[in-house]
Order: sequence, then structure tokens, then C-alpha cells
Amino acid sequence: MTHIVVLGSTNMDLVTYVEKAPQRGETVTGREFRTVPGGKGANQAIAAARAGATVSMIGAVGNDAFGARLRSTLEHSGVDTDLLRTVEGPSGTAHIVVDDTGGNSIVVIPGANGTVDHLVPGDDALIASADALLLQLEIPLPAVLAGARAARAHGIRTILTPAPAQPLPPELLAATDLLVPNEHEATTLTGRPDPTDAARALLDQVPEVVVTLGSAGSLYAARGTEPLTVPAPQVTAVDSTGAGDTFVGALAVGLTEGRPMRSALAWAGAAAALSVQRPGASASMPCRPEIEAQFAS
Repeated sequence: MTHIVVLGSTNMDLVTYVEKAPQRGETVTGREFRTVPGGKGANQAIAAARAGATVSMIGAVGNDAFGARLRSTLEHSGVDTDLLRTVEGPSGTAHIVVDDTGGNSIVVIPGANGTVDHLVPGDDALIASADALLLQLEIPLPAVLAGARAARAHGIRTILTPAPAQPLPPELLAATDLLVPNEHEATTLTGRPDPTDAARALLDQVPEVVVTLGSAGSLYAARGTEPLTVPAPQVTAVDSTGAGDTFVGALAVGLTEGRPMRSALAWAGAAAALSVQRPGASASMPCRPEIEAQFAS
């Protein structure tokens, strides 16, 4: 089994399901409310563990009930939490509205994630033991940059999800091996609305890019090669929350196991297609046998 380390956020997702998301100033009646363990870091860790990797999580939870549940969820999903810190105060939360098309809007409150602004003893050695390091932007940038630099120093492949979308320091991009934005994030980073144009522009800063295209699949671009588009399985979406993280976690597993890029993208797309057919983020993520069955169909 390959070893993947995730440096990132843990949040409790507070999810409201509605027929149609409210506009500014509008009140609507929701259909259902759930609390679901999530956060982009934890989601990618759980997705990778369920896809078949050995996974370790670096981050922080609060000393509240949410923190205890977040840690328990990671551990029950097979994620090592020895370096997941517990700090005073609340855990991170994400307030999510999901409409009947499966679309969502999200407000994230960092909580304990905001304390993860540097590496602590043990983090560097854990990163050095990995086959890949997964990073996102729901913890302070100094920690993300420190993790990327540590991975680069040890020759570990770094996969960065630039979300929430924001301008990235050149030194972080210089330490990134594979950048995985969605269409919105790719446009934010480049100012180019066309995914292919955006991917090509990003190759000035990173050697490889995968732009996720939702139900249209994914687009891969690398220096010196023609862009490659891999379609996604056509399914009816119930809730797209966590689908991107499912894709990244499964993609990391596929790549570290030695799958060619086209096959790894299709395999990750199969995992994401399964996740959108179920409610919730981490709760919707498929196990390896399910991914293999979907990939083979």
C-alpha cells in the first residue's frame, strides 16, 4: 500500500438541504439538516484511505464535541491521527446549503484550523515517509508553504488543491508538482475562463495541472504534451459536496500506485461519480471495491 500524508483542515459540515438556495435577503424553508464530518483535508484523507492507501493526517481539531467526532471519524476510516493536534477552542465548521440539483454554497469558519500555521516536531519526518503529500488552502498559507517545502526537500510528490480560491505565492507554486483546481479556481488563478487556456497558463508555474470539470470530467495538461480530457461517468447528482476531494484523494492513490495519468483520472472520476450520488461529504466517499466496479463498468 502506498502512504499518503495530508496536511490540511478538519471541519464539521453543517448541511442544510433545500429545493432552491436562497438569494440575498430571501428566507426559504429547508427540508433536512445534518452534521457531517468534513473539511478539505479530512475529506481527502478519508477518500484516499477508502481508495486503498495508508493515510496520515496533519492538522488540528478543537477540544469540543465536534473535535472528538472529527478525530473518531478519521480513525474509523483508517486514517492515522497521531499528528492531528487538539487545541483550545472550537473546531472548524463549514455551513453548507445544498439544492435539489446537487449544487452547493459554503461558508467556512476556520476555528482550530487557523492555529495550523507552521509545522511541529514530527511533521517533517512524517512527510518524508510519504509517497505523496496532499495540500489545500483551508489552513494558513505559511503551513501550506512549509509542508510543500518539506516535501520538495525530501523528493516527495506534492499535490495542491487551490481551494478556497485565492492568489498563490510564487514560492508555493514552485514547490508544487501537481495542481488540481476546479474551473472556478483555475479562472481565479489565471483570469482565463476557458479551462484549456487556464491550464496552459498555469504550466508557466507548475509542471502538471488537472482541472476538474464537474460532470464533464477532467482536463490534464503537462509541459511538452497536448492537453488530455477524460470524461466522467454520467450519473444523477444528489449532493456534490466533497466530490472534488473524493477525486483528489482517489487520484493520489491511483498515481502513487503507478497508474498512467489517463487511467488515474478515469479511476478518480469513477470515485467522484459515486460520491455525488449520496448525501454528505466524507459520508458519501466510496470504498475501493465500489470504485473498481464503477471504473470497470
